[in-house]
Amino acid sequence: MSGLVGLLLVSVSVGLSNFAGAIGIGLTGIDGRTRLRVGIVFGIFEALMPIAGLLLGQAVAGYFGHIAKYVGSAILIITGAYTIWQGRRVPDKGPGGPPESRRLLVTALALSIDNLAVGFALAVYRIPIVLAALTMGVISVALSLVGLELGSRLGTRVEAWSEELGGAVLILVGLALAIGLLG
Repeated sequence: MSGLVGLLLVSVSVGLSNFAGAIGIGLTGIDGRTRLRVGIVFGIFEALMPIAGLLLGQAVAGYFGHIAKYVGSAILIITGAYTIWQGRRVPDKGPGGPPESRRLLVTALALSIDNLAVGFALAVYRIPIVLAALTMGVISVALSLVGLELGSRLGTRVEAWSEELGGAVLILVGLALAIGLLG
């Protein structure tokens, strides 16, 4: 039973980075279809990364486990900086619109890369990997949708700066991951 409680706590912990990242995306003003797309993509990455971590094996865990959060953090910071740069580049823009597919995939990868190390840990605790992946995926989708809604509500108030604020949130999430506040 304590393994399942631990799984839930870990799932919420790693899902919080998606929640924060989704706020940044939601700030740009997105429709219901895009919200669902973002939630599903984030959820799929959150679910698949622990499986990939488990498959990579314990030998890699010792090395990659130490740098996973920094790689994910760097990718988020770069994505956030790119988002700010794009926002400053386009004068007199309306709402930022949905994230392009490539940027969405890179963001989802960056937010879930720390789950590789979670996959390594799950092998030690003998939690069924399918259960772990489903739990992380469902919690990630839920937290992402809540973050998108929050970002969207804030976005209508700060529309002129939505891209820049969204990029800043991604940078802050990347920094929070790097120093251990998230994930």
